[in-house]
Amino acid sequence: MYVCGRPKTTPIVYKPVITIFMITKTEFLALYQKYMDGTCTPEEKKLMDSYRDEMLLQDDSWPYHNLNQHEVRNRVWQKLSDSREVHKQPYLGFRYKKWLRVAAVLVLAVLACILFITKQNWDKQPAITANQNNKKQQILPGTNKAYLTLANGTNIILDDAKNGEIAAGEGVKVTKAASGMLVYKFSKVNTAASVQQFNTITTPRGGQYKVVLEDGTLVWLNAASSIRFPQAFTGANRLVEITGEAYFEVAKSKTKPFLVKANGTQVEVLGTHFNVNAYNDDAGVTTTLIEGSVRMSNGKSVVLLSPGQQGVVAQNGASILVNKADTEESLAWINGYFIFRDESIVNIMKQVSRWYDVDVEYRDDVQLNEFGGTISKYKNITELLNNMQLTRTIHYKIEGRRVIIMK
Repeated sequence: MYVCGRPKTTPIVYKPVITIFMITKTEFLALYQKYMDGTCTPEEKKLMDSYRDEMLLQDDSWPYHNLNQHEVRNRVWQKLSDSREVHKQPYLGFRYKKWLRVAAVLVLAVLACILFITKQNWDKQPAITANQNNKKQQILPGTNKAYLTLANGTNIILDDAKNGEIAAGEGVKVTKAASGMLVYKFSKVNTAASVQQFNTITTPRGGQYKVVLEDGTLVWLNAASSIRFPQAFTGANRLVEITGEAYFEVAKSKTKPFLVKANGTQVEVLGTHFNVNAYNDDAGVTTTLIEGSVRMSNGKSVVLLSPGQQGVVAQNGASILVNKADTEESLAWINGYFIFRDESIVNIMKQVSRWYDVDVEYRDDVQLNEFGGTISKYKNITELLNNMQLTRTIHYKIEGRRVIIMK
């Protein structure tokens, strides 16, 4: 049952509106004296009549911020009691009446002041609490951040590192460009030691990073991913190893093929653009070719991919399946979007978990729900979840950094 458009159980609270008239104590006493002497003009009489319980004396402050409500009430009643005691002394006569009226007005003024300040505090408090709760619940999207582990074991937090040179090894200088991209510069040094020097760049959940290897190859790392590579490509090929997801724009070289290893699968190229998805919690390794050609192999299975094709290797090591690729969906993370094509909520929330650095819990039987759509990955997580909730097939709640999906 609803009453006036509200649920019956919802209380309607009416807050009093208090008007405060400002006047100094000196002005009030002068006006009051004229009022008692009968010399007030009609306008002054109206003004005097308007100052009742709404009056506030500017220079007659009350230290209400140091008192609780019980103490304030006791002081007011003591003031009134004192006035009653004075009333018992008949010799004060008219002067008593004048004091009583002044005291009553002052007491009421103090009460009005207290009510006004209390009302302001009550009005502000819910807003402050709401802002604090929203800030506490706010989960922001990922940013450019990663960790560089040098061959000597040194760790560098790349989001904190200043622009310029951040590390140097034999024949190699590592610099951070103004764009935040990591750049390797190589001076040819043919030593066995240089071949064995490997670095690793790791992105945490909620992070991504872009790096230029010493041969000019560009690599984008998605969240919760890593790439291990030599400081210098001095051997017969250019071999790197990845976990998670990475997009490559490989510098062309007819003499040194570029090899990517990921979860037992190898991708070989001479110069091309492609994406490799090899997260451990996904079904397998997926390579999507954008430009050029690649040879994809796993055990005895070998396939050649053409632009627009996608090779998929299941985790059980079965043969490689070649499908037509949805390149827009595969590269959405590079372009700053989530794109879902009738994707299960489990696969969607895997991406959300990595990018927003949250844990996901499922309640009820919701894992089979599928969703489709496009949304910027730089939006607050609640905007993405609210869009899925609009389908009325799921609901969610956030507890700390845990997202709970339920019916």
